[in-house]
Amino acid sequence: MSTKELRAYVLANREDIEALEILFSRRTPDSEAIIYPSMFTEDGKPIEENNRIIAEAMSTTSR
Repeated sequence: MSTKELRAYVLANREDIEALEILFSRRTPDSEAIIYPSMFTEDGKPIEENNRIIAEAMSTTSR
């Protein structure tokens, strides 16, 4: 699966943590890493504002 396809999959399947980890492992080297806020609270509830920030960042980096 290409990174672009994986990105689309993660956006549609946000609960798939393994896919998210794979996507992030394909990102830039650590010295250039972008650290995003947590997508979920400790009890597993989505943090909507953080999800919006991450989705926006992913959409602008795919261009």
